[in-house]
Order: sequence, then structure tokens, then C-alpha cells
Amino acid sequence: MHLTPAMQNFILHWGDMGAKWGTNRSVAQIHALLHIAPDPLSADEICDLLNLARSNVSTGLKELQSLGMVKSQRKLGDRRDHFTSIRDMFDLTTTVIESRREREYVPTLRALEEVQREAEQDATPPAVKARIKETLETMQMFDNWYTDVTRLPRSVQMAAIKLGGRIARFLPKGKDS
Repeated sequence: MHLTPAMQNFILHWGDMGAKWGTNRSVAQIHALLHIAPDPLSADEICDLLNLARSNVSTGLKELQSLGMVKSQRKLGDRRDHFTSIRDMFDLTTTVIESRREREYVPTLRALEEVQREAEQDATPPAVKARIKETLETMQMFDNWYTDVTRLPRSVQMAAIKLGGRIARFLPKGKDS
């Protein structure tokens, strides 16, 4: 496989975004390469294409597999594992969102619940208690909405996504304060 300038730029940008998405650059670059590769790649091929150390690639592949973003498979006559990214973009996006929810959002909800219980037992001022409660309730509302939407059939989810902001035409105008 030969990386064209456009392919290199895709991989480099995905790597830069990795840090913003909660993973390191090389893990994101491995994922980007597997995402655009037409065929599954071995760890050695990934090392060669990205000029990364074998240990770095092995660690990155394990992380991506644990997140459910990369799968391994075998080829007849080859003892090595070959890796590929989730090919379906809807599934990939859902996997990324769910992974970030479990890693970041849910622990924040649990921490806020604990802080709220603690605030009820100590001398936390009423205004601060109210702010903590509002924060928790709002975050929980969004999480409940997300959970409800993920239970819908994929076709319904896709229809809602495609409808997008056009639904605003049917809702009251103006911004609540």
C-alpha cells in the first residue's frame, strides 16, 4: 500500500484530533490508516506505513480493540493477525460516542451525584446546592435523551439525524432565558 499526500494528510489530521478526542496521536493515526485502508493490515504493515515502533503499534491496536473500533482477523496461510476499522460509519460514530460517554460523561454524572449527597450533609450554601442540583439534572436529562435515542431502530435514528435542524421550523421561535 502506498500513502498518497491526501492519505497522509488524512492520517496526520486524524492524529492531531486524537488528542482532542481523548487518545494519543499515534493511536489515532493507526485508526485513521485502518479506516481508509481498503484491506486489513498486519501490525508490521502498520509499522512500515506510519513509521512507528512495533511496541507502539501493538499498544495502539490493543487500545483500539478495547474501544471496539478495530477488529482483528486472520488470513489463510498467514499466522499474523490483520486489522481493520469498523467499516460502517454509523457504527463507528456510535462506538466512539458510546466509548466517550462511558469514559467521560457517566463518571461525571456519578461524581455529581456523590457531590450532591455530600452537599446535603455539610455546610454547603443553599445557592451552591441548587447549582449542583441543576447541573446534575441537566446532564442527566441529556444522558436520558441519548439513551432513549440509542434504543430506537437505526432507520429512525438516521431519519432524525437527516431531519436535523429543519425541525426548528416547527418549534416556537426565540430563545428561552
